[in-house]
Amino acid sequence: MINLDTPKKFRAFVDQANQVADNFLRANSRKYDLAEHAYPKELDLLASLIDGMSDSGQGQGAGAAGVRRGEDDADGKKAKNKVKNGTNMSSVLSVIEMCWGDVGLLLSMPRQGLGNSAIASVATDEQLEKFKGTWSAMAITEPSFGSDSAAIKTTAVKDGDHYVLNGEKIFVTSGDRADSVVVWATLDKSLGRAAIKSFVVSKDTPGIRVERLEHKLGIRASDTAVIVLDNCRVHESNLLGSPEVDVKQGFAGAMATFDNTRPLVAGMAVGCARASLELIRELLEKAGVDIDYDRPATSQSYAAATFLQMEADWEAALLLTLEAAWLADNRKPNSMEASMAKAKAGRVGNDITLKCVELAGTLGYSETEFLEKWSRDSKILDIFEGTQQIQQLIVARRLLNLSSTQLK
Repeated sequence: MINLDTPKKFRAFVDQANQVADNFLRANSRKYDLAEHAYPKELDLLASLIDGMSDSGQGQGAGAAGVRRGEDDADGKKAKNKVKNGTNMSSVLSVIEMCWGDVGLLLSMPRQGLGNSAIASVATDEQLEKFKGTWSAMAITEPSFGSDSAAIKTTAVKDGDHYVLNGEKIFVTSGDRADSVVVWATLDKSLGRAAIKSFVVSKDTPGIRVERLEHKLGIRASDTAVIVLDNCRVHESNLLGSPEVDVKQGFAGAMATFDNTRPLVAGMAVGCARASLELIRELLEKAGVDIDYDRPATSQSYAAATFLQMEADWEAALLLTLEAAWLADNRKPNSMEASMAKAKAGRVGNDITLKCVELAGTLGYSETEFLEKWSRDSKILDIFEGTQQIQQLIVARRLLNLSSTQLK
């Protein structure tokens, strides 16, 4: 059974993450929101501290974690027979705290990119060692599609012991600052989803270039790039996982990445929404609004009733997010739960931040408080790593036991 209390071994770590979020991230939040595309130099020291914690074994999953199943413990017993809270849970808990501080700056953390999660989830043991220490962005979306990863047109053609990659990727988070990119490409378009593989491409590889940086509504501290691959030669050892095309499995191997990253994005939404709830409660109490948990919401003021509803939605999103992380740590399938968490947290996170702006009146729309910024930052959390509609489609397929061709 999942224990709903923060695991004792993570409590000090979560408290540290909260202090970092307050003193590092929130303290620089407005500065880098206004200075879009400027590199947050303050994060270099923070990244060094996290690296040191990880190297000493004290990181408790401070870095990007992966969903890796089917592994045995040293004593030969299957890991699934052990109930534990591991790196997925600690990563989600730390992401919640950090995004309570600032989402854009969290996404700008060196060596903590979404591509790092892909490597941790799909790479072989040899590849994990090879790419240790890299800061990797993840490039999936293309101009011709958004959330439908199966529509990838970027090609990877085998040429000796290399693959030649050609295509264009858009909305690549940390695409300019990262030193490598996990690129999703197809080995053979005629084979459909099954031929889609992911490649780790170093940014100094000839043939890969950053075409431009996007100007955005929110998470402005984070750089979002358009990347072009023009006859980019990548060694075969940089193909993550198996190079074999299994039409029965489809591209489940590559999609396993999302089982890890979607709970993290859900955690981002949970953290940002919590920040808004805490601030709006302070503002409402200063305005004389009484929030009473012992009275029905219908007998209270509109503002108090709205707050109670938002808090309930937030609690549901938090629990779904923790469940998805717990399942991953215990080597249990979590694809449906990861999508449920992402769908719920993405939607209610944005709803909460916007409603908080409304409840705060003119104060919510000005730069006097962070409410307007959090409402802008939260919208992307309902979109990237799969839109609301995609998540609902995945959940429906799992519940009805239908394939992607049977339920589109």
